[in-house]
Order: sequence, then structure tokens, then C-alpha cells
Amino acid sequence: MNRRNFLVRSVGCTLSLGLTKSFAAEPGITSPTVEPLQRKLGHDPLRPQYHLIPLSGYVGDPCAPRFFNGKYHVFYHSSHGGHGWGHAASSDLLHWEHFPIALSSTHGFFDSFGCFTGSVMPSTDVPSVIYTAVTKVPREQETIRAEGLREVQCVATSVDSELRTWTKVDHPVIAGPPDQLKIVGFRDPFSWKEGDSWYVGVGSGFPQKGGAVLLYRSSDARHFEYLHPLAQGTWNGKSFTNPVGSGEMWECPDFFPLGEKHVLLYSTEYITYWEVGSYDAKEHKFHSERKGFLDHGAYYAPKTMLDNRNRRLLWGWVQETRLREEVEAAGWSGAVSLPRVLTIGPGNQLRMDVPPEFASLRTNTSFIKTPNDSADLEAAEIRSILHNRAGEVVCTFVAANLDCGLELQIGTAQQAIPLLKVVNGVSIGETPTILVGDRTLALSPNEDGHSTLHIWIDGSVIEMFLDSTQVMTMRSYLRPEGDNDIHVRWTGRPQSLIALMTSDIVPVSSDRMTT
Repeated sequence: MNRRNFLVRSVGCTLSLGLTKSFAAEPGITSPTVEPLQRKLGHDPLRPQYHLIPLSGYVGDPCAPRFFNGKYHVFYHSSHGGHGWGHAASSDLLHWEHFPIALSSTHGFFDSFGCFTGSVMPSTDVPSVIYTAVTKVPREQETIRAEGLREVQCVATSVDSELRTWTKVDHPVIAGPPDQLKIVGFRDPFSWKEGDSWYVGVGSGFPQKGGAVLLYRSSDARHFEYLHPLAQGTWNGKSFTNPVGSGEMWECPDFFPLGEKHVLLYSTEYITYWEVGSYDAKEHKFHSERKGFLDHGAYYAPKTMLDNRNRRLLWGWVQETRLREEVEAAGWSGAVSLPRVLTIGPGNQLRMDVPPEFASLRTNTSFIKTPNDSADLEAAEIRSILHNRAGEVVCTFVAANLDCGLELQIGTAQQAIPLLKVVNGVSIGETPTILVGDRTLALSPNEDGHSTLHIWIDGSVIEMFLDSTQVMTMRSYLRPEGDNDIHVRWTGRPQSLIALMTSDIVPVSSDRMTT
């Protein structure tokens, strides 16, 4: 299901997944009682154990993450405890406390049909967020093509030290796109402050031209004037009802300084992109210098924040890739990705790494360095087992060798089945590659010609980092009979392997509830 349909459908119906005293179920679906559902979720081997997920229900876009009063606060589209922005807080990025729904629709207000994605409104008197409010309108007033829905941008504030409760400003701060523009979509704002002015970018696009970020400016953070597109993309020439699929619209944009550059993120054609470049503060325009995929897999709608250590952290939505009937039977859907620390590397390459805090969850670590022969390798592999479907693998290898690869197998040693297979591919020009399923991904080896795969496995979620420059988020729903151990195998010449580390990851709770 694409994100627009996910957002629109989730407003009118909540999966029958809530761990609350009352359930909002879809027609024809009987909601289970609390205790049986809790037991079911707590014993589901496909459910993550150290990713951020709510107590039950679905997870969608991360919204307005921030560091406040000594804690990381992450909001996200959620169905647990109601419908709207779920909310969790953590002091260490590992253990989360779940709070009630933070923002939800108000009957008769501009968000009566939904509170879509939003971001922090910086440097205001009290903590504030700007978000997309959606309501039903006649077709001639719609901003979501063929849906009869209109999107406006609203602000909510909180005087709560834990950001539990929010008060909505009584009018949209941006009441719609400029009258003179014909656009497709108008949502997912982000904001920054420059001097005495606030700036807001809104995800949008132009029919048969391409996606764009529309830029607005305000002197009071309540009334905004339209300036021009901050950046604009290209239509792919295809035609769909949903303009995201054709590249005519950009969803979930984000824009921020990083090092000496600026970074623009956006999602279109159901892929997330990054662009690194320069920002002209006089003309208020972004000039792209390099572009790439933020993730090659089941990852979408990212949002960033600065923490108290001045790290730029990225959060994304880990999507489901199984059938809807299987999701409903499971009782949960999606996850918030592991946070990623963003930096700029050589040649304006965006780099991404999991924060070092997660190393504290390692246990039962096994390590081998450049095995001499097959016997050395086999002895190491006997120890390289991840238990309980939660673990970490770090593999460094000779990037140019075509006779090697890494395979993760799940099940007993005698009946293990492939979970993930990575093999070296043919170089494209001077760039070595690896093959993951039907994807060819470029490597960025170090000066010694070595590349590193860093893989995090958590239930059905696999996040793989390649030389910190390429990331691929995958889902695997394999459930072998009995054993969920994961065996790590190196294929090819032992001498092509430089180092291999495997670690179990300690669950952050006893019942897969990340709390």
C-alpha cells in the first residue's frame, strides 16, 4: 500500500490491534481481548525487540522528533490507544516510555479528516510543531488528487514538560497552496529559523513537471507568505492517480545544514532520496551537487533532529512487505527504524551509521580475523550464531574479490534456510558492487580496498549498512519449525574475509514492547 492510501485509509479505519480497553476495529473483524493479544505479540518471533514500536497496532511516518528536557521524543503515525500521533520518549535511544496519543483529529476543525506528518517549529516561546491538517472538501478544492481532501498547515504547542499534551492554534498558518499555482499534493512541512524569520517548506509538485518543495516565510510563525520553490525535481513521464508514483510530487521533505553543506531529503516514486549541496541564503534556494538513495528497501518518510550532542539523527518508517491479511492476523504493523547519525563524507557523499549507544546491547560476541584456511573459518562459523532472531553482524572483506559473499541462514544447523545472501558483483567502471537479491549496490572501499557490511537483525526487520554510504532495509517473514537461530556463513576464499564479528542483541524488554 502506498503512503497516501495508508494515511487516508488509516483515518477511517484502525487495524484491530490496540492493546487498550476499547478497540476501533474494521467491519467484520472481531477485536481480541487484551491479555491474549499481549501474549500473542510477546511471543511473535517476527516482532522486533529493540526497534521502537508501540504496544500494538500500526506504525507510520515518524513526526517531529526532538531532544527536550533530557529525553529523545519521537512522534509517529499510530493506531495504538486511538488514532493520531503516537509518542514515545527515551533518555538513551534504547529504552522507550510510551505516552498517550499526542495529536488527533478534532471534529469540525481543519484536521477533521486527519493529522498527517509534521515537524518541529524551532525557536518559539513554547515547544511547537507544524503539521498537515486534512479535511473533506468538494473536488474543486482538493489538494490530494481524486480524493476530495484538502491539506493545510497548522501549528500546535505544548507547555507540558514531557510534551504529553498539545494545544492547536485556532487557524491554519498556511491555508492552502498559492492560488496561482496548479499543484498536486500539499503536505509534510518542515521548518527552520533564519535571523528573525521562520521558513517552512511544504512537500508538493507540479503536474507533468515534477515534485517540489514550496517555500514560505513568516516574521511571527503564525502568518506565512509564499516565496517560491526551494528545490524542484523532474517528472518521470508516467501517469498515475497518485502523483508520488510518477515523480510529480515529493513527500516528507526535510532540509538542514550538515557540516559545510545543506542536505535535502524527500520521498517520491516510493523511494527515499538525499541530495547534498549549497543553500543560497540570499535567494533562498537550494543548489544540489550530489544525489543518492537514502535507502534501497522497505523504508520511507524519514525525519531528522538534532540532539544534545549536536548529532543529526535520522528516523524512518520501516514498512511491511507482507499481505494485508497477514498483517491483520499478526496484530501489528511496521516499526520506526534504528536512528542513523548523518555526516558528510568525501565528495559530498552522505554517510549513515547507527549510534554507538546500540553497542551496549551486544552479548555473546564472536570475532574472527583473516582466517588462514577453511578449517579456521569453519571453527569460527560454529560460534557465529545469533539467537532469538536479534543480532548484529559486522563483516569486513576485500571489495574487489568476486569469489566471496556472506549468507545468513535461519533454522537448525541441519535444516537452515537462507535468510539473506550478499555476494560480490561485477565492478561498474572502477566501482566494486555487491548483489542483494535483485539489487546491485555500489561499495565505497577504504584506502586498503576493504569494504564493511554492518547488519542489524531484529525479528522480521533487517537493516544493512554498506561502507556507511548505502543502506538497505529488508523484511523477512520466514518462520522455520522450532529454531529461530541465525547462522552466519562466509562463502568463497577464507583469505578474502578480513574480519567477522557477530553478537546477540539483548532485548530491551521481556515482552517485545520496547518499554
